[in-house]
Amino acid sequence: MLIEFSVGNYRSFHQPVTLSMQATSLKHSGDIDKHNVFRAGKYELLRSAAVYGANASGKSNLIRAMMFMRRFVRNSSTRLQEGDPTGVERFTFHMDARQEPAYFQIIFLLEGVRYRYGFELDEERVHAEWLYRTRQRETRLFVRERQEFDISGPFKKEATGLEAKTRENALFLSTLAQFNSSTAIMLLAWFRQKFKGISGLNDSAYGGYTLHRFEAEGEFRRRARELLRLADVGITDISMQKLPLDRADIPTGLRDKLIEIAQEEGELESELLLTQVQTLHPLFDGELPIGTQPLDFKEESEGTRKFFFLLGPLLDTLENGNVLAIDELEARLHPRLTREIVHLFNSPRINLHNAQLVFATHDAGLLGACMLRRDQVWFTEKNQYGATDLYSLAEMKVRKDALPLLDKNYLAGRYGAIPFVGGLRAFIEQEIQHGEKTETERA
Repeated sequence: MLIEFSVGNYRSFHQPVTLSMQATSLKHSGDIDKHNVFRAGKYELLRSAAVYGANASGKSNLIRAMMFMRRFVRNSSTRLQEGDPTGVERFTFHMDARQEPAYFQIIFLLEGVRYRYGFELDEERVHAEWLYRTRQRETRLFVRERQEFDISGPFKKEATGLEAKTRENALFLSTLAQFNSSTAIMLLAWFRQKFKGISGLNDSAYGGYTLHRFEAEGEFRRRARELLRLADVGITDISMQKLPLDRADIPTGLRDKLIEIAQEEGELESELLLTQVQTLHPLFDGELPIGTQPLDFKEESEGTRKFFFLLGPLLDTLENGNVLAIDELEARLHPRLTREIVHLFNSPRINLHNAQLVFATHDAGLLGACMLRRDQVWFTEKNQYGATDLYSLAEMKVRKDALPLLDKNYLAGRYGAIPFVGGLRAFIEQEIQHGEKTETERA
């Protein structure tokens, strides 16, 4: 379970900022406090958090920062070789940032224990790394400064001799896991299995996962069908069948490439099977339903396809109590579908395992629907130096009678984090004046 995430000197972030999933003491009307907050030990945590902001304000970079940290923890000791770049992208619009490393820190709960883990790095090496654990009080497990290590706790025995095996461009935690440290393996498993992220603009990255689960798991099929029905996209069912390559409706170039790969693998062309996905829609004779009509899945709207593909990672997150970060959640989705996805996480009757959703969005309708507490609403805004600031609506004074008007107040600019379009209006005025002048000259 995620408690907070911090990042600094990464892409559009200069000074460190923190996204907190801890509930504040603010009270809201109705059941929103009871539904949107859950207790984990002594912590009260939020089930979801929405990040708003203008285009290029840094919303996506917050999700990217989370996924960079996850990827670097998982891969630094296994996929990077000596001298390989770390892949970090530091803030580029200030000279001071070029002298300082990027900063990442995450605080999370695992099996009831609080861990605080972080590191600093530039494009070539890790500058610092630390891990603390809290049971009754916070205890240091290790601290690293460049290639100097101060180790205590369970790592004292497990880490013997591994300091020298930790490359400058790799994390000590990843190296410990590679050499079978049980504590490190447990922590890396959290990053690998419990902390995930996707882009709402690239459903091909997770569409295959959804299709695989739909084909292989009866319970997933049942839940996905029910969600499609409730989404009112006109689909009564989805069917899948295996077709030989010569019967599959695919471009000739792709068919030839698949045959070439099969031949390299020593497989026969006749053994190649592709999965054809069809949706089933009601078929009517007048007003009388008489059956179903199949439709190739690629003929469905982009929004329908995205909603179906999202079901894989969404249900996986809910089933396992994971943390899921999504960039551009609402892209190509009707606002009511976006609202229902957020409701899945904010409902304790559905979200039985206290999964958490962090998403970047432009959908102001969620604010007007009174679905989110103020501490669940976050804003990104760039300052005059091009650096992103991150702040919560909970930090601002908002009258209770203004809560139903959060969407209108946000779009009116009362909370910041919206694009300044005055320049566009000036351009339109100039174009109108130019057109009128041209017409006058022609006359």
